[in-house]
Amino acid sequence: MTTSPLEVAGLRPRVDKALAAFLAAQRDRLLAIDPALSEVAATVSEFVLGGGKRLRPAFAYWGFRGAGGTDSDEVVAAVAALELVQASALIHDDLMDRSDTRRGVPSVHRRFEKLHAGEGWRGGSAGFGDCAAVLLGDLALVWSDELLHGSGVPRDDLARARPVFDRMRTEVTVGQYLDVLTQATADTSLERAGKVARYKSAKYTVERPLLLGAALAGAGPEVAGAYSAFGLPLGEAFQLRDDVLGVFGDPAQTGKPAGDDLREGKRTYLVAAAFGALDADGRAELDAALGDPRLDDAGVRRLRAVIRDSGALAATEARIDELMAGSLAALAAAPIDEEAREVLGRLADAATRRSV
Repeated sequence: MTTSPLEVAGLRPRVDKALAAFLAAQRDRLLAIDPALSEVAATVSEFVLGGGKRLRPAFAYWGFRGAGGTDSDEVVAAVAALELVQASALIHDDLMDRSDTRRGVPSVHRRFEKLHAGEGWRGGSAGFGDCAAVLLGDLALVWSDELLHGSGVPRDDLARARPVFDRMRTEVTVGQYLDVLTQATADTSLERAGKVARYKSAKYTVERPLLLGAALAGAGPEVAGAYSAFGLPLGEAFQLRDDVLGVFGDPAQTGKPAGDDLREGKRTYLVAAAFGALDADGRAELDAALGDPRLDDAGVRRLRAVIRDSGALAATEARIDELMAGSLAALAAAPIDEEAREVLGRLADAATRRSV
């Protein structure tokens, strides 16, 4: 059986080991402050260690190896910091989207809402859950910095990587804001949908992790340019696949209720393509139902049919194929180590060929 690209060099268990050790130390620090923080420590640990493919650390690690870097546990710990950035983004994203679940279990704000209600504390349970999610998401982001700088990677290497790490965290944060803004303004243009996809997910999923690895290895501009040419279209294809799954995906695979993106009113590339292809009546029907939290299963099925029949699903799949072709051509031409090129190609396939 072929080894998963996430398992080559034993990477995934090594990332998990680095995260587990870091989070155990953080738990001890929190409990020394106050025993009441045990729930905070447990929630962050369970959220980070309880799932996720570790794609971002994988792209960073193989970006490092491709640029001539030598394997070490210190580098693995450094790239594991990306999982804490991801945790922060997901915790906040679930709160903003009012999502009830993540990976098949209650989202963080719902977990703390239930804790508040179960303990019979004063005030509103929902408000307490919201506050907890904001703070735990912030805590994960703070800890990402601490894990990177405490990884044991030499100071000069960290100094090169730091601007990439900072830029990535800024981009994903403003990308989240643009996503919220786009829903509020009901912007249905493909240009806006593409920009949201690029900054909310694409750059920090693939391109910036690759560039982080390149910076840790001391790579020059030729390698960095090749990684951007490979990583940015791949990251956009990854996000478009996620958008398709958000409408047509199986909850058993996605860990979220079917049609959640429709109830949340996500103005994705898929939805923008539908608006562009529908007639006035179809646009009115889609616009009226999109973002309705009361949308039932029959309503979800109806909107799926509207989007599919408009040709938007086929157009989005074609766009994914187009982005992948450009990405893989850039990878083939990149001046990098051959083993890394092969693993990065397999990671690209794993990131975008997820089943509906």
